[in-house]
Amino acid sequence: MEFDTLDVTVTDGIATIRLANDPVNAIDQRMRRELAEAVDVLREDRVQVGVFAGGDEVFSVGADVALFEAAQEWTTAEFRENSRILGGAFDAIETIEKPVLAAINGTCVGGGLELALACDVRIAAPDSKLGFPEHNIGLIPGLGGCSRFVHLVGPGTAKDLIFSGDLIDGDRAREIRLVERVADDPEAAARSYAEDLRDRPPQALGLAKRVVNTARDADTRTAGTLESLAQSTLLKTDDHREGITAFREDRDPEFTGE
Repeated sequence: MEFDTLDVTVTDGIATIRLANDPVNAIDQRMRRELAEAVDVLREDRVQVGVFAGGDEVFSVGADVALFEAAQEWTTAEFRENSRILGGAFDAIETIEKPVLAAINGTCVGGGLELALACDVRIAAPDSKLGFPEHNIGLIPGLGGCSRFVHLVGPGTAKDLIFSGDLIDGDRAREIRLVERVADDPEAAARSYAEDLRDRPPQALGLAKRVVNTARDADTRTAGTLESLAQSTLLKTDDHREGITAFREDRDPEFTGE
């Protein structure tokens, strides 16, 4: 599979999807389509962990303004249909039963930050710049910038940053729980984390992701039921038996995903 706006590589079970739409990784129509196609790479059996990365100075400035200019000629139905291309990719990243990390350097705003929000764990550089400046063009964050954002930081902080359009650095983003980790070299940190996750039991990681995502929107009883069902499934896996055996034999387990 070839891409024009992305650099996609798979090495030792880790898929790295690098935004490569120079100079600022604007999300134009080509990148919208290619992000949707890149999710298919994440679904491949050879991939155990995904990492989204950008450049050294820009992760992504979000949607190409020219796209919004073209959208003036679309009907509202056409706009929603085009939005579903990118929104579907973000939804797939969020729901695929594999860990997906975002390594954030430099500017990460608008749709670029919405892409990062769809990932499971975000690692940002201390001097990165994150935020939602959509009000500058009379819009709101429309592909997770409101709905996913509020779950992470709470309604007050979400409204404050969306209303103001202010950009915050990586350290502040960590304080408000927008990112989980801060590192001088986010991509190296993401790679190290991905290598650790790659050696863990795939089914357990996938079901943990699914249960946590569902529990976020469910009542405690429903979430607890789902936890129990997931655990009953994992108890019957070869990886669980291998983990127990490795523990008894005082060695590292060798998980196969079975």
